[in-house]
Amino acid sequence: MAVQLDPQLLEILRCPAPDRGTLSPGTPGDPEAEVLTCAECGRGYPVRDGIPVLLLDEAVPADGGDPAEQ
Repeated sequence: MAVQLDPQLLEILRCPAPDRGTLSPGTPGDPEAEVLTCAECGRGYPVRDGIPVLLLDEAVPADGGDPAEQ
């Protein structure tokens, strides 16, 4: 199921990384994924129970590697 967030909230949310990129639902490879993906750095932030977890420690790197390696 795709991320379901209020469109106004999605407009104001930004990546917590220094780039402060905009976030979009899903990933380039899976638009139905339960993540928000940063347009600048490509990190994916999980959405759990409808709540975006915008913590760098929880982010999935753009290359899909281990978050601890960021």
